Amino acid sequence: MSDQRLNFIGGEWTESQTGETFETIDPANPGEVIATYPRSNAEDTERAIEAAAEASDEWAATPGPERGRVLTKTGSLLDQRADELTELLVREEGKTRSEAGGEVQRAIDIFHYYGSKASDLGGTVKSSSARDTNLYTKTEPLGVAGLITPWNYPIAIPAWKIAPALAAGNAVVIKPASLAPGVVHEIADALAEAGLPDGVCNVVTGPGSEVGSTIAGHEDVDAVSFTGSTAVGNTVYDTATEDGKRVQLEMGGKNPTVVGASADVEEAADIVANGAFGVTGQACTACSRAIVHEELYEEFVDAVVDRAAAIEHGHGLDDPDMGPHVSESELESTLEYVGIAEDEGATLEHGGSALDREGYFVEPTVFSDVDPEMTLAQEEVFGPVLAVIPVSDFDEGVRVANDVDYGLSASVVTDDHTEANRFVEEIEAGVVKVNEKTTGLELHVPFGGMKASSSETYREQGDAALDFYTISKTVYDNY
Repeated sequence: MSDQRLNFIGGEWTESQTGETFETIDPANPGEVIATYPRSNAEDTERAIEAAAEASDEWAATPGPERGRVLTKTGSLLDQRADELTELLVREEGKTRSEAGGEVQRAIDIFHYYGSKASDLGGTVKSSSARDTNLYTKTEPLGVAGLITPWNYPIAIPAWKIAPALAAGNAVVIKPASLAPGVVHEIADALAEAGLPDGVCNVVTGPGSEVGSTIAGHEDVDAVSFTGSTAVGNTVYDTATEDGKRVQLEMGGKNPTVVGASADVEEAADIVANGAFGVTGQACTACSRAIVHEELYEEFVDAVVDRAAAIEHGHGLDDPDMGPHVSESELESTLEYVGIAEDEGATLEHGGSALDREGYFVEPTVFSDVDPEMTLAQEEVFGPVLAVIPVSDFDEGVRVANDVDYGLSASVVTDDHTEANRFVEEIEAGVVKVNEKTTGLELHVPFGGMKASSSETYREQGDAALDFYTISKTVYDNY
């Protein structure tokens, strides 16, 4: 029997006005329905926004330490439920147990982090050039924050939007992705149990064309934070900025790892394989291009193929090396890119097929002889597909790495200190790593991309997230 879930509006679990629902399924076992959710519409979303607007003033007036206590208690409640949250995430999204458990822990840590940061908000005191004047700033919340989140990190990304928004004193309305919304419902439940006032956090499920567009365009929403595809993000941006909303977008990536001539091939292959094939390649920061010095190229291809071939698939609850794609359409999209790469002349070294078993499983895939202009080297696949590109020197490697529309995450593997520092300076990416995979983020530092990967307005995480959800007043107090 699947769970029957509702929207969370004004502190109550409530049915949609439409009376319609949709189901989530286990991507490793598509015949199993996990839960049923409301297929909400604009009217449902407007009710949630109205509830947030009504609650926002009182929450904004709540002292920061008190807001922080609610967030810290929420983190503790999520920690107590970590095992069940992990299982729900696995069953709806498909991650392995280890991957899902790590993501759940990240959400727990985020709530504890912003629980402590809430006490530091308020403003700063400056020295005035005039006598008998107090010169200071006051930091205030924006009001209502509309949050639109993706399915690939269904608890971590909502957590790193919800927690700083609430810490700063905003009320929120969140639309989780329809493929895996369950863990966001669990966050809302924990927040309510922790003492968050009614209406401060609202959850509405349903299609982006109804729920997401209403959030982006509603006059009572003061800020919109979106994570998802570039195409949808640009539409959200256009809608939200029509009436001057503050907007933050984090979108796609085509993330490179440049392997220099001085690199250890085995180490480089480990770094690239972990970045390319972890979470089934379904990460905006996943490595999709290995740009390798020609002296190491053939040896590197063999080494990364060995790692791809060793990956074991299975249901995430059994904690294999790799779980399934989240949906049939995502699997089909990956296979379509495989076909395009073969048609354009890339050499399939390993994988490239769906597994002959129940579920949306695909082999980790490696292509060699990839030209930088090929589709596989330019477009985001969002699956475990790696393009290996040869280059003659470091300068060419950086040029190829930058020659895409995206600029989210990038890494270099090298024992040359000059190359490492040049890479940091010259690469066009918001996240830059040296001798490390492109995936994986610390929660207390800024995260965001460049070019088509981001709106390039505000960063997420750390203090940067609080900057997005607040505005300052400068006060000249003469006496």
